[in-house]
Amino acid sequence: MRRLRKLLERFFKRTDAMQDEMSVKWRANANRRTILVLLLFGTIAVYAYLQHIQPPDEFPSGELVTVTEGESLRDISYDLKGQGVIRSPLVFRTLVKLIGHERGARAGDYLFKEPKNVWEIARAISIGAYGLEPMKIRVPEGATTKEMAVIFGGKLQRFNTDRFLASAQPQEGHLFPDTYFFLPNATDETVITTMHQNFETHIEELQPLLASSTHSLSEIIIMASIIEREARNTKDRRMISGVLWNRIKRNMPLQVDVTFLYTIGKGTFQLTMKDLTSDSPYNTYVHKGLPPGPIGSPSLDSIEAALMPTKSDYLYYLADGNGITHFSRTYEEHRAKKFEYLGT
Repeated sequence: MRRLRKLLERFFKRTDAMQDEMSVKWRANANRRTILVLLLFGTIAVYAYLQHIQPPDEFPSGELVTVTEGESLRDISYDLKGQGVIRSPLVFRTLVKLIGHERGARAGDYLFKEPKNVWEIARAISIGAYGLEPMKIRVPEGATTKEMAVIFGGKLQRFNTDRFLASAQPQEGHLFPDTYFFLPNATDETVITTMHQNFETHIEELQPLLASSTHSLSEIIIMASIIEREARNTKDRRMISGVLWNRIKRNMPLQVDVTFLYTIGKGTFQLTMKDLTSDSPYNTYVHKGLPPGPIGSPSLDSIEAALMPTKSDYLYYLADGNGITHFSRTYEEHRAKKFEYLGT
């Protein structure tokens, strides 16, 4: 028994020594294990961020992103992935559910000016933070529908140029030039409706003058569109209006060059004899009276000039190199001023 007791004592002493040795080694390696664990979790976190959280490389910054009305959250998540907005549909759905809006994803157009991670996207679509701000777009006075199509087509992503022209060209001159504020997702239909309503509002203000005029609204707008191109100040516009109405009363051709800008894009010094003798209905050298339609969208000032011309017996006018307009009663007087001021 005594011998067995000694054997057990030696065994337990050796076991205690081994435990003490292992404890020392464990404590010595604790920092290393902590670092390894942190590195492991860090690697996992970085991987998760790169693969699921961060914005995709092709994120559509500055482009409209559409969430379709009536789609399930699952369909929305895959649509967003297809549009390059998120990397992981699953993570997106999970975050939307965590936010508490599983069935509350807001349909519509969204605009993100810079790349957003999936958390920011989930939050925006859950609360309807569309990011759409009105854009300031100026349509200059005298602009044609073709010029308007270029202006709006370069700014509005839902704007269809061909469809706009098909609807707008029959309304040439009746889309009011002004400074507008449209949301980035405004369509061509919205643009036409807004511009035409603006035109109607201004025309309504001129009803007393229109009622007392001997000319129809269509004639006034056509004349105003010509005046818009011919002069840049109120005095000259009203003087030129008087001259052009005088010519119409005397059954004289208007002989204005600006109508060629509308049809063939040529100005006064580019016109050829062939151009001047063409049979275009907008050729005011060949055809008497007003052209068949407006050559642009006149300003309110030009419309008023067409309605309130300065009365005179002038039949001719020309602008010199300094932009000063000179008026004449006879062709001989006009020829003399043309030679004096233009050298031709």
